[in-house]
Amino acid sequence: MINRLHEILGRFEEIAAELIKPEIIRNREKYKELGKEYKTLQPIALKAQEYLKVVRNIEESLEVLSGNDPELKTLANEELESLREKEQILEEELKLLLIPRDPHDDKNAIVEIRAGTGGDEAAIFAGDLYRMYLKYAERKGWQIEELSSSMIGIGGYKEVIFLVSGTDVYGALKFESGVHRVQRVPVTETSGRIHTSAATVAVLPEAEEVDVDLDPEDLRVDTYRSSGAGGQHVNKVESAIRITHIPTGIVVTCQDEKSQHKNKAKALKILLSRLMAIKQDEQEQKIAAQRRSMVSTGDRSAKIKTYNFPQGRITDHRINLTLYRLEEIMEGDLDELIEAAKLAHNMDILNHSSSKS
Repeated sequence: MINRLHEILGRFEEIAAELIKPEIIRNREKYKELGKEYKTLQPIALKAQEYLKVVRNIEESLEVLSGNDPELKTLANEELESLREKEQILEEELKLLLIPRDPHDDKNAIVEIRAGTGGDEAAIFAGDLYRMYLKYAERKGWQIEELSSSMIGIGGYKEVIFLVSGTDVYGALKFESGVHRVQRVPVTETSGRIHTSAATVAVLPEAEEVDVDLDPEDLRVDTYRSSGAGGQHVNKVESAIRITHIPTGIVVTCQDEKSQHKNKAKALKILLSRLMAIKQDEQEQKIAAQRRSMVSTGDRSAKIKTYNFPQGRITDHRINLTLYRLEEIMEGDLDELIEAAKLAHNMDILNHSSSKS
């Protein structure tokens, strides 16, 4: 591992030197590319410097122990014990940092929320999840663009699809994919009984055209009149778009914009991301080990979280984590849950690697 750390530190210092060169600063694309790599390597480099310093101190303590001064040897023994403990902690932290990043982690994400079982209450919960993610995105400084939605009259959503843009968006939100279950007394319930309903969340990395080969001949594009409120425009202009990807049968519709061109662009964005998700699943299925961790699985049917409002708690069933601060979480305070899911995911990768070696 020490050789690998020296390689990383060498590259980190090389990039730092490049980033201050005038010709690199003038080349915006190159500067952005190097800056991104620098940011990725920085936490590993800082931890590596700390680790290598501890290793050097251990070597110095061992040299003292091989000498003849009893007083110095006593001090070195005491220091060595502390250094060994620190070395072990840093090694574990570095192993996590050295896990290869998902190449999609730094992409934007398309999030699809759909009401599941539970009728109107499920749609209201889908709306609550949407607003929770909006608040989380605001905390992170991310941007939200609604791509498609189907609302019900009491503030809920049968379906809402939105694009989240920012730094490392997919890397954080991908752990939200799955079935989210809610237990509470619905606003529509007169007898005060607790109901259980659910909504599904699917998080896809935003696809670029270079990610997916999309043949225009594989697409059937239909236009129709929008069905929402909107007066004369709704009645006269066929601005809504339905795109069918013939080979897979995937159908995407968009009618939120008054412009047919804008609706088509949004529908294509959703279609590309769904096709990339299929492509990823196919690649994963070809991996001989077939390892699918509890937090990164693409199985959208798995119940991942329960939101219990009477008890003010949320439970992530994948990692057996329960927090009693549901109100703050619904206000967008998701960092603790997401970081715990990330850690469990990385530990699962480490354990798998250890079992193979």
